[in-house]
Amino acid sequence: MKRVAFLIAGAGVVALMAGAVGIRAFLSADSGGGEDMRGGRAMPVAVITAELREFAEVVEALGTANANESVVITATVADRISRVGFDSGDQVRAGDILVELTDTEAAAGLAESRAALREAQRELERTRDLAERGIASRARLDELTSNMERARARVAGLEARVAERIIRAPFDGVVGLRNVSLGELVRPGDVVAQLDDVSIIKLDFTLPERFLSGLAPGMTIHARAAAFPETVFAGQIENISSGIDPVTRTVTVRAEINNDDRRLLPGMLMTVQLRRDVRERLATPETSITRSGDRVSVFIVRESDGRTSVEQRRVQLGQRQAGFFEVLDGIEPGEQIVMHGVHRLRDGMPVRIQANAEDETEPRLAAAVRSAAT
Repeated sequence: MKRVAFLIAGAGVVALMAGAVGIRAFLSADSGGGEDMRGGRAMPVAVITAELREFAEVVEALGTANANESVVITATVADRISRVGFDSGDQVRAGDILVELTDTEAAAGLAESRAALREAQRELERTRDLAERGIASRARLDELTSNMERARARVAGLEARVAERIIRAPFDGVVGLRNVSLGELVRPGDVVAQLDDVSIIKLDFTLPERFLSGLAPGMTIHARAAAFPETVFAGQIENISSGIDPVTRTVTVRAEINNDDRRLLPGMLMTVQLRRDVRERLATPETSITRSGDRVSVFIVRESDGRTSVEQRRVQLGQRQAGFFEVLDGIEPGEQIVMHGVHRLRDGMPVRIQANAEDETEPRLAAAVRSAAT
């Protein structure tokens, strides 16, 4: 009995499926078919108006972000650190003291030299008064003048030695990781910290030499970084290398990106897009294109004597960009182009414009199947 019930159920399923196929065929014929050339029901289609869109040749490259200014702060003399005036990541101004080294001996020598300079100046002034009254000789005056100049030179030399023990920021920027501690002995060349001005990012990238003729300072670039995948950073080309790399046959281009928010950091790898030959042209969706051999065409909607039909028209295409083709010839502004359902159309076929070109038979088919099942 179970076997008989199973066979009966299987036969019912097959009958239901056959009925669904018949209903689909009936509804398809009732909705316009797609090849009714004798004025039958119109084929539903979705259209788009031919309008101007911006097209450009997009050149892509990889670039490296660099700081606007960058310097490694090092010690120039050997001594112990008596003061550290910064911490890692601090924003500093030009002239701010970063590190001071012990300067006891140099400071004492400077004080002695300044005292000697003041004494030499006073003696020179006394001798000058005597020379004007004819009491002191001209030779004595010249000797004292030379002594004062030597004393002044010694003071300048010692001031320079003291200044070497005060390490200052050469420009505004952000200090990197601090590499020294209070009381540490440093020697000439020891790294204190790195200072970067990241208010502007210099983005260096290379392009094949064939693009050289289309490059110029002032052109806009758009860049992305892996750390901020949803953000597009805009910048401008500032400089172009004066030569071509003879090995890679590429030219190096430098663009500058404003980085006031400090999100970009030196060393980042960035993808660069450069738009060349920007122009506005009529466009058609790629879904509207039909091809037959070397013939490329679209369907244009025509209104005549109260009848809406389509005209198959040959077009000449240019660049493809973001799902649209640039139309060089064959379409006029404002014409309506069929964007969906073109595979079911023929030249002169009647159509009915709707917002969505999806096959209307699907929901009707589903309802008919449910009805048949009951």
